[in-house]
Parts: sequence; C-alpha cells; structure tokens
Amino acid sequence: MKLKVLGCHGGELPGCKSTCFLVDDRLALDAGALTSTIPLDELVKVDDILLTHSHFDHIKDLPLMADLIVGRRDKPVIVHSNAECIATLKQSLFNNELWPDFTRIPSAKNPCLKLRSFKSSANVKVGPYQVRAVPVTHPVESCGFIVDDGEAALAISGDTGPTEQFWKVLNKRDDLKVLLIETSFPNELQALADISGHFTPNTLEKELEKFDRRGCEVLLYHLKPAFVDQLKREVRHLPVQVLELGDTFEF
Repeated sequence: MKLKVLGCHGGELPGCKSTCFLVDDRLALDAGALTSTIPLDELVKVDDILLTHSHFDHIKDLPLMADLIVGRRDKPVIVHSNAECIATLKQSLFNNELWPDFTRIPSAKNPCLKLRSFKSSANVKVGPYQVRAVPVTHPVESCGFIVDDGEAALAISGDTGPTEQFWKVLNKRDDLKVLLIETSFPNELQALADISGHFTPNTLEKELEKFDRRGCEVLLYHLKPAFVDQLKREVRHLPVQVLELGDTFEF
C-alpha cells in the first residue's frame, strides 16, 4: 500500500492544505486538496473518494474535481461516506444552486460522480479495499476508517475529540501499519477543541494511552494553520510524527 499526503492541515494558508490523502494513486481519503496538488492526468485515475464527514475543508475539492474530469472517464468516480454526509452533498452542494449536480451530468445514466452512503459502523467494499467505518466524536456524523488491502491496513481518525469505540476497534487489529490521527488546536484552546470535537496535544496524549500500538506508526494531521508551529512544539515529547505536505509512505 502506498500513501501520499496531499493535504494535512485543518484549513488553508500559504504552505498549508486541507485534509486529503491518496492511497495507491486511486483512492482519496477526504477531498480537501485534490485539484490543487495533482495534475489532471493523475486526477482522472482516482476512482473512489472516502469522506470522513461533511465539513467543508474535507469535501471542498469535490465540485472542482467533477468540473475537471467530466467527459474524461468511462465510469463515474464513487464518493463513499456516512448517510448524513451524503445527504448534505445532495442537498447543499450538488443541488444546481451552489454547484451543478454532477451526479446527473453528463447524464443520469452516465454521471461524473456517484454518491454511496453507508452506516457509520459498517464494513464496506471500496474499490479493491475492505473498509471498516467507526463512528467518532464530532458535531456532525463522522467516521474514522480502517482501510485494508488484504496485506496491510491503515487507520484514519477523521475529525474527533476524545472517543471510545475507535480505539476498541483498532486494538483488535494486529495488521495496522499506520494511524493517521488529527490534532487541531494548542493546549491553551482546550475549551474550543472540546466544543468543536477536536484534539489538543493534551487530549491526544491521553487518547493514545488507549491504543495498543504494536509497532503502528502514528502520524499527526489536521493541524490548524494558525497554530502549526505551536502544535509542533507541544507534541515534541510524544512518540508521533507530524505530517508534511508531499510525505509518502509504503507499507
């Protein structure tokens, strides 16, 4: 399995891009930085997009991607997420008001995009991958995922604050190679992190005590751009790696 970091921040400023990871050049985990990071000939090779939740920084490149790839593929790109997220995309994004409905363009029988929903605790097939969805703690319906290609597996937390079921599911796996986990706000903004469903370094440290790592690499993402330097200082004592744009991993 190959993993490339297209975006690893909780927002955008110069040098920071919103959440988006590319697995084996064909599966996107969230869609915050698709169109601004890979050329068109690579963009059209993305077959599936797996969304953790509906917040703007995780879905923002979907409409721009659809506009770029329409007419360039023989089959639609499949967008997979929980039922609440898919409903939001239908009602608030691809609604012919904010953006054209690319689930019916160029035609209803041959659309640019297809939207597929699943339950937040489902096991689903996404392309060649087996995906376990796990509900996490956030103001909207949100999922963490385990993505398994039959030989190795990675996990991603999605946006979350302190949570329980995610760790219970991860601790049953002995094949996890990488955990991508969010950390958004510095410790001084703990109250804001709690209200908005995010980690600080302090809560991250406590949550990692619930995780039986067994050699799994822990990679931090979703650092808010205004606090990147401060967050890096505050996690320096933890056994984690802060992701950077363009990082790649093979496992």
